[in-house]
Amino acid sequence: MAIQPGLRRSGAVTLAALAAFMATPAHAGSIDETINSYISAITGPFVSFIFSPFPGTTFPWIVLWLILAATVFTLYFGFIQVRAFRHSLSLVRGDYDNPNDAGEVSHFQALATALSGTVGLGNIAGVAVAISIGGPGATFWMILAGLSGMATKFTECTLGVKYRNEYADGTVSGGPMYYLSKGLAERGLGGLGRFLAVIFAVFCMMGALGAGNMFQANQVHAQLVNVTGGVGTSFLDGKGWLTGLVMAALVFAVIIGGIKSIARVTEKIVPLMALIYLAAGLVILIMHADMIPWAFGRIIDGAFTGLGVAGGVVGALIQGFKRAAFSNEAGLGSAAIAHAAVRTNEPITEGFVSLLEPFIDTVVICTMTALVIIITGVLQTDPATGLYVWNADAGRIATEGNLTGVELTSAAFGSVFSWFPYVLALSVVLFAFSTMISWSYYGVKAWTYLFGEETAGAFRIIFCIFVIIGAAMNLSAVIDFADASVFAMALANVIGLYLLMPVVKRELNSYLARLKSGEIKKHNV
Repeated sequence: MAIQPGLRRSGAVTLAALAAFMATPAHAGSIDETINSYISAITGPFVSFIFSPFPGTTFPWIVLWLILAATVFTLYFGFIQVRAFRHSLSLVRGDYDNPNDAGEVSHFQALATALSGTVGLGNIAGVAVAISIGGPGATFWMILAGLSGMATKFTECTLGVKYRNEYADGTVSGGPMYYLSKGLAERGLGGLGRFLAVIFAVFCMMGALGAGNMFQANQVHAQLVNVTGGVGTSFLDGKGWLTGLVMAALVFAVIIGGIKSIARVTEKIVPLMALIYLAAGLVILIMHADMIPWAFGRIIDGAFTGLGVAGGVVGALIQGFKRAAFSNEAGLGSAAIAHAAVRTNEPITEGFVSLLEPFIDTVVICTMTALVIIITGVLQTDPATGLYVWNADAGRIATEGNLTGVELTSAAFGSVFSWFPYVLALSVVLFAFSTMISWSYYGVKAWTYLFGEETAGAFRIIFCIFVIIGAAMNLSAVIDFADASVFAMALANVIGLYLLMPVVKRELNSYLARLKSGEIKKHNV
């Protein structure tokens, strides 16, 4: 293929060669369909394995795996998500920051970088997918998953800092690869630790390419098509590769600078995109304030009665937990890679900071999205099937067929403000862009753990190519691979967390005792 020489030279050459290939008459019209068919055939068996049901049930075993872990950590650490919430906010404000500590970024920057990987299209498109399949009741289980996942995130991010590698030039590398190999070696389980670290690294690279890349690019293209005329009319329809090419170039320009460059971008983009999206959602909720109690009633009814949902309560629970885990990543280990770069000599402090992620991501933003979709009435129950389907009358938007993902969320917001799909398009681009640059860092760290720090450039090029592939595929194929990739990361990670949670308990008890005695003091006052 013509682009192969480019793969061996540079990202710019590779992207240019790929663009030239796609623009040829033989491929320009069919490239999206061709990419979709090939990739779907390759990823199908992997997806089937990850989401196979627990024996004797219809419940995916990987979802049960994460639910159990979140419950165990919540109980083991005495509901740390409640006890440490106030101190976590103090840490994020920088009250205890010490510029002389080891690390590359502040607590706030580390949180912003990790949030940019979690607060993304899972909050916009993922919530819509959950409700369209599992009904309003899926929202309740998403909230529960977010609250319990705070304890999981606390555990993995504490370990990410404790077992990170610190280099002479001031850079650091951390995450599950390191706490699995180094932490388990301390417990006489070095062989198991190295095996789990390799397994995690492989799945992390796949997760970076799937959830942190392809899904993001796919939904950006969908929203751009939506606001430029729609399917069949937009000049971008059928040209996902073109959207992907532009995004790949932008992503490459940022990620080439490493974590400090990523942190500088994300600490600006994350607050901006959150403000845009939350402000619009809050305006809609204020305008329909009288319907909020009714909406929560629908959520509770759906959670425990399976009201109007094919599959009932179990269906709502599965969709809620799947989409919450996809969105906030608790238990997957990915955020521990970003948090490992924090500037601190107290690993437990980053555990405190990280537990805010699932709260912001799932409890706040995902819930707001769900309420807007429910209140605006863009979904209705099909009496024949019990499934939720697109309600064009409520949305007051001319369309054919069902909508899902970002298109459904866009329709919900657009039913109140006709111009809002354009604003949402900007939010989608910012969400996706920040998520992609953060996940590129996760993928790079997994890649360099396996192949060495000097090979980081190779993964960055591969990552940018997959931006183009993701934009060209259809949503169902992309979301299946994205889901399977990120959930597979939890296999090795959670085993390590169980074995190492006594280490976190010792760090926690030591820190709290010194904080209470006054030994640990604020640095900015």
